[in-house]
Amino acid sequence: MPTDLTSVIAASVRWLLSAYPAANGALSQALAEAQARQAVSLAAALRYPTDMDVQLLHFLGPSGADRLDWLTGGDRRPEDFAWQSWVDETVVSWAACLLADPALALTAIEQHAEVGGMERLINPSSRDTEAAPLLRHPDLLEGVAALHRLQLVELLHTEADRGGSAAA
Repeated sequence: MPTDLTSVIAASVRWLLSAYPAANGALSQALAEAQARQAVSLAAALRYPTDMDVQLLHFLGPSGADRLDWLTGGDRRPEDFAWQSWVDETVVSWAACLLADPALALTAIEQHAEVGGMERLINPSSRDTEAAPLLRHPDLLEGVAALHRLQLVELLHTEADRGGSAAA
């Protein structure tokens, strides 16, 4: 049974970049992809924290992009079906929350120190922001972020409570 999230991360990043495209240019596309990958990787680690969670994901399959496409007005083409079936709606929603709110992303990173290399997510440079204006725009992300924001906030709050009570 697979224990990695590569397929879900790749498909979810691809979906985010197709729904919220980067500014023109290869550098902008690379910077936007780096930001999306950091957000999706963190969201996936939060959503599927154990090997058992990942195994269940592979056994049952992710939710796919149907609802996300409907919500954003995305146009599903037959050639996109294979990769879009590996999009995880909750992971995309949580990634949108993290992209729109660097403080929330920092809280998530602080609670999951094993996830490193998230500088573009929590402290984007002006070039990062220019490269991904749609991907970092809270108002544009709101429809997707709102789908599962409450779950993410509750998870982070619960994790913070556990960390706080363990230290007390």
